[in-house]
Amino acid sequence: MEWKRKKVVYHKKKRKSEDFVAWQFLLPGFSGVCIFVLVPFADTIRRSFINNVTGKWIGFTSYQLILSNQMFLLATKNTVRFFVISLPILMVLSFLLTIVVKKNLPKESGIRSIFLLPMAIPPASMVLLWKLFFHEHGLLNKIIMEHGGRAMDYMNMDWAFWIFVGIYVFKNTGYTMILWIAGLSSISEQLYEAAKVDGASKSRVFFSITLPLLRPSISMIFILSMVNTFKVSREVYLIAENYPHDSIYFLQSIFNTWFLKLDMEKMCSGAVLIAFVVSMIGAFFLWIGRDERK
Repeated sequence: MEWKRKKVVYHKKKRKSEDFVAWQFLLPGFSGVCIFVLVPFADTIRRSFINNVTGKWIGFTSYQLILSNQMFLLATKNTVRFFVISLPILMVLSFLLTIVVKKNLPKESGIRSIFLLPMAIPPASMVLLWKLFFHEHGLLNKIIMEHGGRAMDYMNMDWAFWIFVGIYVFKNTGYTMILWIAGLSSISEQLYEAAKVDGASKSRVFFSITLPLLRPSISMIFILSMVNTFKVSREVYLIAENYPHDSIYFLQSIFNTWFLKLDMEKMCSGAVLIAFVVSMIGAFFLWIGRDERK
């Protein structure tokens, strides 16, 4: 009994020592997150409830103002619409292309690295490319006019929304394909071989093996793609600056307006609302992925 007690004490001391070493490695990164993310966000929450000029407590007044602001509601509607349309297109298209690539290109092929090239193109260069193509006097209108058509100012009409959907899909498809490839590669080939021996159809294999085992990857890809939808604001600003067309007036555009006006109460309240909604969506998909792994 004495020997067992000493063994338990030894393992407890060893575990505490390992935990201490782990925290030494985690502390620098965790400190950075606290200083540059958590503390500023906590201050943002505090500022959303006070008047930033007088310092007086105003409660939920700022939240009521932005929720009744027509431009904020327009920006929210456009952002949600962009999210609902572009994200499924990106995930489905990249998955189908991944299936084709995985079957036809060997794992050792360096061609797969080409898929990441759109991510490596700087936003300013990407914007210049799309401007040359979709400008009122750009390449597309030149081709249309040569065939008897009429030139259009695409960036100042409803077409602008779909152009930015195309920009988002073009830029992120290759990166998403790499994530899909990683997820598919984690599934054991023995499962597919066993299903083939049992005579399972391709659709049955997909819905009974591939899809359930891909759920953690789907959760991760969805969250990363959702975060990337907000990055399209860089291209919107570089193309349309402070006054984009109504169809591409996203949340980032109204934040730019508030920033120029130094309207801190609305900025803080809007940031807290967006962070809360995005966190809830992300937590839901993380929970789905974690539950499936269990």
